[in-house]
Amino acid sequence: MTTKILISRRSIQLLRILVSGIFLVAGFNHLLNVEKTAQRIEQANFAGFANFFGEPQWLIILSGIVMLVAGFLFLIGYKTKWAAIILMAVLIPITLTVQVGQITTLGPLFKNIAILGGLLFFILNDTNNLLK
Repeated sequence: MTTKILISRRSIQLLRILVSGIFLVAGFNHLLNVEKTAQRIEQANFAGFANFFGEPQWLIILSGIVMLVAGFLFLIGYKTKWAAIILMAVLIPITLTVQVGQITTLGPLFKNIAILGGLLFFILNDTNNLLK
């Protein structure tokens, strides 16, 4: 048995806009600061995880482009579920590489976990067919 819950359309729009912002900023940051971002990866406790997927500079450029495109689609609400899945697919390896293992700074790790929660909301719910 499924229960329908009424959710304000405006709250869905605001959540989508607020969550998309971090991906747009991070995407630009990746593209404008490739070397600096690569140094962060090299200094991370789990840098080998990123290296498994390829050359860090190319991964940074690719992830920057993906975050900008998917972040924009997420922002405007076009193919929101797929944009959220793509953003999650980018966020998980970044989180595992850079934030996991940084015991002195747990804030960024839990920030990413919260963002994953926001993305999961859009993945698990059909926000295009709201009741209210």
